Amino acid sequence: MPALEPVDFLRAHGRRFPAWGLEESLRYTRSLTREHYENFSVASLLVPKRLRQDYCNVYAYCRWADDLGDETGDPELSLDLLRWWREQLVAMERGEAYHPVFVGLKETAARHVLPRQDFEDLVRAFEQDQSKRDYASYDDLLEYCRYSANPVGRLVLRINGYRDPDLFELSDAICTALQLANHWQDVARDWRIGRVYVPEDVMRVNGSGLDALAADMAHGAASPEFRETVRDLTERAHGLFVAGLPLADRLSGRLGVEIEMFARAGMAVLAKIRSAGFDTISKRPVMTASDHAALLARVLARRLARAPLAIPEAHDAHD
Repeated sequence: MPALEPVDFLRAHGRRFPAWGLEESLRYTRSLTREHYENFSVASLLVPKRLRQDYCNVYAYCRWADDLGDETGDPELSLDLLRWWREQLVAMERGEAYHPVFVGLKETAARHVLPRQDFEDLVRAFEQDQSKRDYASYDDLLEYCRYSANPVGRLVLRINGYRDPDLFELSDAICTALQLANHWQDVARDWRIGRVYVPEDVMRVNGSGLDALAADMAHGAASPEFRETVRDLTERAHGLFVAGLPLADRLSGRLGVEIEMFARAGMAVLAKIRSAGFDTISKRPVMTASDHAALLARVLARRLARAPLAIPEAHDAHD
């Protein structure tokens, strides 16, 4: 049976119910991970079999927190549910977990000594989404990414046994860049749900702004000024990928391949935005299964040949 999505789960079970058993909880997080589409694969074959369940448990936590923030249609209800989600994190640490996500996550967090702060930071970002609908500056947006994206990369490193602060810093650059690429990709979608992640200071420098963006959205296509805004932001995200990509060669085994794939997939999204003339209002650029397969082939070929890590320029970031 398919796993219930978070909002449907709450409708069926409410917030309080008998504790789930470990095995059924692990099946739930695996099923939720398998069924939910993501641009960037989760628990793929690149992940060692011994860690796939841990990835699923962490993913399920993130998926739930994200949906509690985005899928209720009611900011006040979302804030209430996110507070409840924080409470379940504390209850898990006390040995009082009953929700399937936390029953599974308890095993993962204990085995890999995962800090509560990383999980709490993610909830903080989703809480912020309920009240902050746009960003005055690029620095404000980077601060948001610190909570919404960077903890995920740090958790992945910790699950794989890495604790080096220098590696965390490289991971942060990649995770922030992935979040930014997703924002530039989803300008139209975000607008429809009442959010603008395009910083006003960058729009202003390029002759655009919130009113001009509203006109572009009504027209269904990006103006030259907004295209310049997206060009500017795309180059910034590319620079972050360049800064973080060396992480791939500092990690052993499959994790290095996985991280390089994440980074290069993000850079490929930026290349698709570039190929579309930086207009992500009229059409959302997407990565296809064949795109991912081609990327994986190139990454594996480089590693088998022991070739140095090539850092593409912004104009050929799809290579």
